[in-house]
Amino acid sequence: MTRARFDGLLLFVLGCALFVAVGCYCERSLPSSMADFRSVYYPARCLLQNSDPYRQADLLRVFQAEQGDYASTPEGLRQVSMLNVYPPTTLLLVVPFAMLPWGPAHLLWMILTGAGFILAAYLMWSLGARDAPVITGGLMCLFLIGNELLLEIGNPAGIAVSLCVIAAWCFLKGRFELAGVLCLAFSLAVKPHVAGLVWLYFLLAGGLNRKRALQTLAMTVVLSLPAVLWISHVAPHWIAELGANLQLASAHGGVNDPGPAGVNPRLHGAIMISLQTVISLFRDDPHFYDLVTYLLCAPLLLVWALTIFRDRLSRERAWLALAAIAALSMLPLYHRLHDTSLILLAFPAFAMLWAKGGATSWLALLFTGAGAVTTSDIFVQQLASRSVHLRESIPGLPGQLLTLVLGRPVPLVLLGMGIFYLFVYARHAPDSAMSRSNAGCSNALV
Repeated sequence: MTRARFDGLLLFVLGCALFVAVGCYCERSLPSSMADFRSVYYPARCLLQNSDPYRQADLLRVFQAEQGDYASTPEGLRQVSMLNVYPPTTLLLVVPFAMLPWGPAHLLWMILTGAGFILAAYLMWSLGARDAPVITGGLMCLFLIGNELLLEIGNPAGIAVSLCVIAAWCFLKGRFELAGVLCLAFSLAVKPHVAGLVWLYFLLAGGLNRKRALQTLAMTVVLSLPAVLWISHVAPHWIAELGANLQLASAHGGVNDPGPAGVNPRLHGAIMISLQTVISLFRDDPHFYDLVTYLLCAPLLLVWALTIFRDRLSRERAWLALAAIAALSMLPLYHRLHDTSLILLAFPAFAMLWAKGGATSWLALLFTGAGAVTTSDIFVQQLASRSVHLRESIPGLPGQLLTLVLGRPVPLVLLGMGIFYLFVYARHAPDSAMSRSNAGCSNALV
């Protein structure tokens, strides 16, 4: 091991240690600890008791039996716990934990989340360490510390993102591919809107990648079928009930409302990171901010997809494509801050660009570093809370712009990061004829 690689590994280990320490401290000390795990744990307990996990009355009964006085629970925590917005496949993953009492169940969930995320981060660092071990280790250290939210609230995204990243490593390294298929299938089953566009990359890339994507789709169906059959037996009207829960959560003032009126409006916009949270500052109308978001994101996603079709198959360009979509996929649909852990996929591409030098390497450091820092829960909440009085004291357009920069920095950073990596990926894309003449290289990523 070279000295540079050893130093980079030390930085990575430091980040892992602080990730665990800060996450465990916050989980033990904050009133909202494990809030998102509660939102899947109690529905899974309902399911085990043959009760409807999408009906608030059944959830309330289980919650009160487990936690006692519902009225004394904070409003935000009550909304999260009583509105099940997860598909049946997510609940199936949680059922083994729901068989246990709350204490051991949430501790095992934290261990699984932390171990999976650290493994996924190590795989990405190990790829980046071939080109730039120290600076990749430093950025990874900052990124890991900022993701303590995964341990604090226990959202299933911690597991889904880790499995997605591990699967990408398996496919592009050509090692443990069947394990990668299983990992990506579980990730799609748990959080389809997080892993979906990563899966789409492998489908569009063709060759062996497409084979793995189709195997993943088949495995996802196999995993999903028992969950759907079980839920349909216990709760025949679960589809309508799930749709009603989603509408209620996203309604004006609801826990998933991307507009300024969402729960805890001073911090709410900082935690939700879709582009709708930015557009809604100028006009709080779902029809308006959804339309503008889709019009902004659709051309970027189209360029990304067309570039994949034109592309030659190489490991380097695959990581550029995944770096671009890891950032862009957060913008058009509902996502929260914990989902940004998916930008782990950007670190191998950053290291490759940094090793090449020149202006592009510094831009890669700027955008990737901004992504690593501004997606930190600690940074985002502190910036939003400390600037709220300044933002509220300035009326009109200047106040809106100040709120955008200080209160909603994450979507802007992700947009810039995604456009940068997309530009680098598309800039030297070969034409279609060259790409297809190299069709024999379709198994090069093994």
